[in-house]
Order: sequence, then C-alpha cells, then structure tokens
Amino acid sequence: MSDLDALVNDNAALVVGALGLVAVGLAAGLAIVARRARRLEERLHALTRDEDGRSLAGVIDAHLQNVVAVARRQDVLDAHAAALDAQAGRAVQGVALIRFNTFDDTGGNQSFALALVDPAGDGVVVTSLHARNQTRLYARSVRAGAAEGELSAAEAEALDLAAARARGR
Repeated sequence: MSDLDALVNDNAALVVGALGLVAVGLAAGLAIVARRARRLEERLHALTRDEDGRSLAGVIDAHLQNVVAVARRQDVLDAHAAALDAQAGRAVQGVALIRFNTFDDTGGNQSFALALVDPAGDGVVVTSLHARNQTRLYARSVRAGAAEGELSAAEAEALDLAAARARGR
C-alpha cells in the first residue's frame, strides 16, 4: 500500500492536471451543446409559429376549423345541387320549331308548330296557322309524349324533335 501512496504522491500534480483538462474539455463540450440546443430551439420556434405568432397547434386548429367549415358548406351545396337536379328534371329542355305554309296562296313559311317538353315528355305544342287575313293560335298539352288530340304532321315532327332534344339525343 505504501507503493500506491508513493505513486499517487509522486503523480498527484499530473493526475489533478489531467482531471482539470478533462473538466475544461467537458465544460467546453457542454457550452457547444448548449449553444446548438439554443439554435435548434430558435429554429423550431420559427418553424412552429406563423406570422401572427401563433403556435403550430394554433395554426393546425385554425386549419381544422376551416376544413370543418368547408365540409359544412359542401353539405349545403350538395343539398342545393340535389334540389336543382330535381327541379331541372321538370324544366323544359326540349324545344323545336317547325315552320311551314298552311295555304298555297301564302308564302314565307309564316305558320309554325312549336313544341316545348321536359325529359318526361310533358309540355305543350303551340301552333300558329297564318292566312292572308288572319292568324290562329292553338295550344295542346302533352303528357308523357302524347298530345291531348291528333297532331298534324308539322306538330308531330316538332314534338318528336323536342322530345329527342329533351332526352339529350
């Protein structure tokens, strides 16, 4: 044991110096790590804050509220579109006009048959018969593609053409 005491006493200054150097190196390393941690914290803070200073959680919450608001608006628009689709199915979508001469002594195809129908084939056929001294106007309702009375050739042609247009052909 005396050899150990002698070894320590002879090299005490060297051991204390080495321990001091280790302590200084550790302190320098700690200072470097602390400075890097501070820089990383500043960068993280800059990345997780918006221009108004809100945190990332605040920004995400604001975006989530926007998403919820857009989803609600989309539901309203979907319901509105469904209502418009239902109404559009009953709207006049087929229109056809056939012009013709009723009498041999009149020219210019002043008479006409106008058919207005929806996709279900419901609507009206309006006919104007023009003569030299008068013009007569007739209207016939149409249900499911059939008129309430017998149609002339021009009226039937206008109705067929309007029905085809209403069905998208």
